Amino acid sequence: MGIGYRELASVLRTAIAEGDYPPDTTLPKQEEIATRYDVNIKTVRQAIQLLESEGLVTAIRRRGTVVRSRPPMKRLGAERYAKSKWKFGLVAFAADREASGRSWQASDQTNTVRKVEADDDVAAALQLTPGAPVYERARLVKDGETPTHTLTSYYRPEDVEGTPLVDSAVGPAGRGGGFAVLTLQGLEPDTITESLHARMPSPEEAEQLQLPQGVPVMVLTRTTSTRDGRVVEFARGVNAASHFEWSYTFKIPD
Repeated sequence: MGIGYRELASVLRTAIAEGDYPPDTTLPKQEEIATRYDVNIKTVRQAIQLLESEGLVTAIRRRGTVVRSRPPMKRLGAERYAKSKWKFGLVAFAADREASGRSWQASDQTNTVRKVEADDDVAAALQLTPGAPVYERARLVKDGETPTHTLTSYYRPEDVEGTPLVDSAVGPAGRGGGFAVLTLQGLEPDTITESLHARMPSPEEAEQLQLPQGVPVMVLTRTTSTRDGRVVEFARGVNAASHFEWSYTFKIPD
C-alpha cells in the first residue's frame, strides 16, 4: 500500500531542502513520481498542491512543477532612503540593486503620470478633501525583462507642478529621483512611515507583474513628510514576494 499525500509531500519537501531538486529546476513528471512511490496520480496531485500552498513549487504551463528560487534581491529598510544615497543620485530601487550585487539602468523604471481625484486614503494622508486634484505618478520597475514591483505616488499639485515628477519620461525623476526633486522645492523628505501586508494578487496585478499562480505580493504604503511634519508624498506599492528579501538594520530603542 502506497503512502498518503502528506507523507509524499514530506518526502518531496525534504528532497528540495537537501538540494536534490535545486531552485528553478522541475520535479519529475507526476506519473514518474506515482510509479516511484507506488501511489496514484490523485495522491501526487494533492502532494504537489500542498507544496504549492507552502510556496515551495509553482506549476508552470509547458514546464511542469518548478522549484521556486530564493528571492534574488534584498529590499532594504531605512538604508534604501539614506540621504547620502539620493542626494548623490542613487534612488531607492537602485540602492536595493546595488546591495544585492545586481546591475540597474534608468530604463528599468517606466512612469505614467496623470492628474486624478484623491481617494479617501490619499486625501487623508495629504490632508485634502476627498476628490481634490492630485498628481499620480505610477511606476513599473523591472529587473531586466522581469517586472518586480509597482509604486504609485500622490502629490499636491502645488508641490510638484512644473517639476520632473510630472514628467512621464522613462527612468527616475532626474538625479536622486523624487526625493531630490522635493528637496529642490524646499520640501526635503525627513520622515517616512511604511506599512506592509501580504495578500494574493488581483488578476490585473498578476498580469502586470507576470506572476505564476500561487505567488503572493507584499503591499506597501508609504507616507513621507518634512521635518516640520508636512506630508509631501503618499505612495502605494505592490511587490512580487518571490523577488525580494526584506532586510532591516536599526538600533534598538531605549
